[in-house]
Amino acid sequence: MKSMDRTGRKLISMRDAQNALAAGARSLQVCGNTVVTPSARDFLAQHNIALVAADKASAAAPAASSAGRSAPPPRSAANPKLFHTPEAEAVKKEICAIGRKLWMRQFVDGNGGNISYRIGPNEVICTPTLVSKFDLTPEDLSMVDLEGNQIAGTKPRTSEILLHLEIFKAQPEAKACVHCHPPHATAYAITGRVPPNLFIPEFEVFVGKVAISPYETPGTPAFAQTVLPFVKDHNTVLLANHGIICWADSVTHAEWYAEVLETYCWTLLIASQLGVPLAQISEQKGADLLAIKKRLGLPDVRFDTSQMKECQLSDLEASTPIAMTPGANECRPAGVANAELDALVASVTDAVMSAIGGK
Repeated sequence: MKSMDRTGRKLISMRDAQNALAAGARSLQVCGNTVVTPSARDFLAQHNIALVAADKASAAAPAASSAGRSAPPPRSAANPKLFHTPEAEAVKKEICAIGRKLWMRQFVDGNGGNISYRIGPNEVICTPTLVSKFDLTPEDLSMVDLEGNQIAGTKPRTSEILLHLEIFKAQPEAKACVHCHPPHATAYAITGRVPPNLFIPEFEVFVGKVAISPYETPGTPAFAQTVLPFVKDHNTVLLANHGIICWADSVTHAEWYAEVLETYCWTLLIASQLGVPLAQISEQKGADLLAIKKRLGLPDVRFDTSQMKECQLSDLEASTPIAMTPGANECRPAGVANAELDALVASVTDAVMSAIGGK
């Protein structure tokens, strides 16, 4: 409903614009004396809601009927009513809880990160833009169709929703996505490397081989499409120079994968500083972990042996920064020979023993 300003003219405010979006409107009729506030005008333009003069709207109606054509169908076939169902309310609460969890674990900062859940065949509930994940409330959330058109919610949807939607369209089993910037996993992403495998069982089962997508500007269609080569065989992808994206059957499980990956990367970093070789799980025991993973129905590129190569760390060329002493069947950091590594270990050992003896 339009309000009135002090001169008696009709006024379209930001609240009116938000109500129009929540109602699924594609246009608003305005009279000659209607005033639209700048914030409302920007909001309407952002969500493709047209301002139509009342005389033009009424003049167009007879022309359409005289031609025997019905009004064009709505741009979105999605159902905005799903946004207010009991299932949606439960999802909203879960998303807010996960948002706060991401913030508390320092996986997001400022208004970074985004979360989504596919509640219907063409409906996705998601976090808004420019809101800290710590401060999220169910009233802040939005709903879009699979093309990214907002169909419910008063706050603008996240600018990176296209990334989530590409995953939902390419992987029917994906119901939820969590994108965040955990520092240790993102450290790998900004070096163009993936963490090596076969060091911790839980990582192998729940995440396993991690892919890394090429860099594109966040929020663009090109950025969204960078994950498409990986969605069938991975549930977690490093986004080059950006962060990570995880997907699962629920928001909670997607966040679990983010935790597992971040803790794994952090642990590898700590272990590499201890000055001793890292003990890798054998290939035979690794196969046992893959069998568990397969029974759980989780994806892994290693199930397709035709895609695997000896010492391959991911689907893209990458190397690991972890310092380790390779065995006969293990991958090694590029350019490090056995003799060089032995000499380095001996030098460090001599220095340590000399320092201890001098005390």
